[in-house]
Amino acid sequence: MSSKVTFAGCGDAFGTGGRFNSCFVVDVEDFRFAIEFGASSLVALKQAGIEHSSIDCFVFTHIHADHCSGLPSMILDSMLGAKRTKPMIIAGPRETEVRMKEMMESMLPGSHAMVPKFDLTWIDMDIMKPNQVGEHLSVTPYPAYHTAETNPTSVRCEAKGKVVSYTGDSAWTKHIPKISKDADLFICESYFYEKPIRFHMNYPDVREHWDEFQAKRTILTHFSPEMLAMVDKVPEECAHDGLVVEI
Repeated sequence: MSSKVTFAGCGDAFGTGGRFNSCFVVDVEDFRFAIEFGASSLVALKQAGIEHSSIDCFVFTHIHADHCSGLPSMILDSMLGAKRTKPMIIAGPRETEVRMKEMMESMLPGSHAMVPKFDLTWIDMDIMKPNQVGEHLSVTPYPAYHTAETNPTSVRCEAKGKVVSYTGDSAWTKHIPKISKDADLFICESYFYEKPIRFHMNYPDVREHWDEFQAKRTILTHFSPEMLAMVDKVPEECAHDGLVVEI
């Protein structure tokens, strides 16, 4: 299997442009992990021709529905329809296990009675240090500037010699160059084209800090209607659902 990233979903929280919520699937040497698993991710994976049971690890940046609320349905289907057997690891910011189990019971009442037949491991990742997520993946989360209650992070993911990093939802912080430097792929939020909005990076931030990224390849994502209208006019590479890039 070649090393690649599939943008199964790259949209914002509100389905702008008919795009799916964030879900980036990374393949490196027979190992597959996902960064983000928003509410629409099961449908997005079907569209991309990817079985969720083929994904070894799931990493998410913060506790907002468009970044992690596809996980409860995916876990339930893993136990029922998909009949998953191989281990699953879910890693996120602090309180991941507690908050996701609360979300699962809220979304799917009674699901706590289901016991997986596969090993399910939850990891609450520490910030500013590498976290081992299974045998092949190391994730270093950095503090992000987003809604505090979501425990927001940006992440640098390293697996089998490849680095994929992602801002998550965040206004500019001094940590972003640390996740992007020398990354094989840096996925960067660019929410609005001109309008400033709290807790998010916008296109003016991208232009201002472009030289600080120093990534091998940068792709912009998470567009509002204002930014989506400009994708054919900006020189930077922009994501779309179904985009596959070699890394």
